[in-house]
This record gives sequence, structure tokens and C-alpha cells, in this order.
Amino acid sequence: MKDRKLLMIPGPIEFEPAVLSALGAPTTSHTAPDFVEAFGQALERMRQVFLSTDGQPFILAGSGTLAMDTAGANLVEPGDRVLVVNTGYFGDRFAALLERYGAQVTQVRAAVGGRPSPETVEDALRGNQYKLLVITHVDTSTGVITDVRALAALGRKYGTLVVVDGVCSVAGEELRMSEWGVDVALTASQKAIGVPPGLALVMAGPRAMEAFRARRSPVANYYADWSNWLPIMRAYEARQVAYFGTPAVNLVWALNVSLGQILAEGLDARFARHRALASAVRAGIAVLGLGQVPLEGQFAANTMTAPRFPPGVTAAGFLPRVSAAGVTLAGGLHPAIKSEYFRIGHMGSTNLGDILATLGAIEAGLASCGHAFPLGAGVAAAQAAFYEASSQPA
Repeated sequence: MKDRKLLMIPGPIEFEPAVLSALGAPTTSHTAPDFVEAFGQALERMRQVFLSTDGQPFILAGSGTLAMDTAGANLVEPGDRVLVVNTGYFGDRFAALLERYGAQVTQVRAAVGGRPSPETVEDALRGNQYKLLVITHVDTSTGVITDVRALAALGRKYGTLVVVDGVCSVAGEELRMSEWGVDVALTASQKAIGVPPGLALVMAGPRAMEAFRARRSPVANYYADWSNWLPIMRAYEARQVAYFGTPAVNLVWALNVSLGQILAEGLDARFARHRALASAVRAGIAVLGLGQVPLEGQFAANTMTAPRFPPGVTAAGFLPRVSAAGVTLAGGLHPAIKSEYFRIGHMGSTNLGDILATLGAIEAGLASCGHAFPLGAGVAAAQAAFYEASSQPA
């Protein structure tokens, strides 16, 4: 009997065999010519995946929080004003991180499951001169997606650097860094990028690098200081060896493989696939009588879904039963509603078969918890929605 469960949480995700093969290969020296080539190629491919023609990529050993930390450490000096568009737990985290570096943080919030309107954000930008506008593209605690394109345009209008936490979005949600005027975008390897946990990925655009070079004080975080990493990234991209800290060799090998797969699929096709998968999940949970944390359909992300439990169903009763049916899901994360919902990840290499298996396991869990619904309805609705969404023009 197969003893491995399908992992359908919002990261880590399921990984492609070729990526895992690269991860499990014998470790090379970080100075080996073939590794230098792989590292350099990964840096070049990052620009293509982030849709950043003129950005400076950074590949660091660490988590998504380190990627956030590098943005704060290198761009904030004590007294700088920062505006955070908060849509959940990770907006809270970014605000706390920025305050640690001496920023004067203003947060624009909405009700849980909502998102601040562009008009509200513009009102805040109009009221003060901010150095940074910080946006969580998809907050993993709520499944809410923000309109980065509209908000980035406001940042440009008011002369504010635009920083996007794309941990749960890059390579899954549409994000056109150069075209939209995003100055920093960041993510982690274990989400839609499709590599096991351990890499923090940052893309810094020209305005961000200019602001970094204009600092009046040293960067307060030694490990995250771009001054230490910039020569390393430039050297590897030029296919030369340089050293500050030992890179996560096998993870970089795996990253280069995954970035190649992403580009082979094509970003427009990848965005469309994620939209179709999300449509399938939303259709499936709707017929099962489950609502969502996002308060409006347009607020719902395409890389994950946050369904609310129906009356009488709890995480303690439901999640173990879904696991017994062969699928691992995540519980709630946002502290205000933690017990009221669960989370499904559907990003990276997720396909329709994974979605149908997940909906089937959700049906099994709900049925065993006493929730009434037509058996098979979720799976059927998901399949119909996927094919309808897939037939729409991109």
C-alpha cells in the first residue's frame, strides 16, 4: 500500500522528479565549473521568471522571511516612513520586521478576508512621503490576492519604492515586475518556484539598487547586506568564482532545473494554468457548501484557497480524515479566524489530477464528519470548471 500522501498545502509543495534528482545528486564544490555555470544560468533565468529585464537577482540560503529581511535591511534606515498594505499575517510580519530596522510604519488594513482599495492606499500615500510601499501579493494566511499592478502604479505616482512579498505568488500569479514598476520582488524556493525549502530569492530593480547605494548608514544585518552578496551574484553570472558564504549547492542545482521547466512551460501558459486550477478548486468547494475567507471572488488567489468549515465541522475532526484519505491539507493560520478555516495549496507542478484527488479526499473528510452533500459533486464541479477555464483565451 502506498504510504505517501499528496501534499496540498501552501508550501512546501509537490516537486518535479527532475528537481528532486538534482537535489539528490552528489554535492559538488561551489567552485566547480559545472556548478558555476548552473548558478550563473539560474541568476539569468530568475530575471525571465520575475519578468524583470533590468533587475539584480540574489539567491541566498534561507527562507522567505530572509528574503523579506533583505528588503528591509538594505532599503530602510532609521526614521524612514513605510506604508504596508496589510492583508493578513504576513503583512503583520513585514511591518514588525521593518520596525526592527527603525522604520516608521503605517499600515492600511481591511477586514479579514478583504483588501484595502487603491483609493484608500492613495489617500495614505497622499498624506505623507513614504520611502517604501510594501505589498503582500498573496497572503498565505487568508488566500487574499492584492492588485499589485494598480498599487505599483500608485507607488510610482507618489515617488515611493514598491516592494512586493511574492512568496506565495511568484511563478504562479501574474507579476510583471518591470512592466508594472515593481522595485523589489521576493519569494522562497518551496512555493510556486518548485524547489524544496532553503532558498530566499530576491529581485531588486534599478531604483531599489540606487536607493541602496544612497544609504547614509551601514546595513544593520551583516548576512543580508547586499554589499556582501552583490559581488558574488555578479561573479557567478559572469561565470567566475567568488566567495562570501557557501551557497546551498544542491538547492541551486535544483533551482536551475526548476526555472528551466517554468520557462519551458511559458509564463503566460503557467499563469493561465494556475487560474484554471483555482477555478476548479473554488467550484468544487462551493458545491460542497463551503465558503471562503476572501470576502469577494476577485480577492481570491490562484495559488491557494482558504475554505471555511461548514457548521459542525472542525479542524480537529476534518483534517485527520482528509489525511486518512491520502491528502495533506493545512489548518488555519490567521490568529483572528484560525479555527474557522483550512488551506489548500495548488501551485507549481499541481495538475488537474491532484485537484480531483484533493476534492475527493475533502469529500471523504466532510462526509465522515457528518456534513451532507451529494457525493461526487465537488469532483464533478471542479472538473467542469477546469475545462471551462482552460478553454478561455489567455
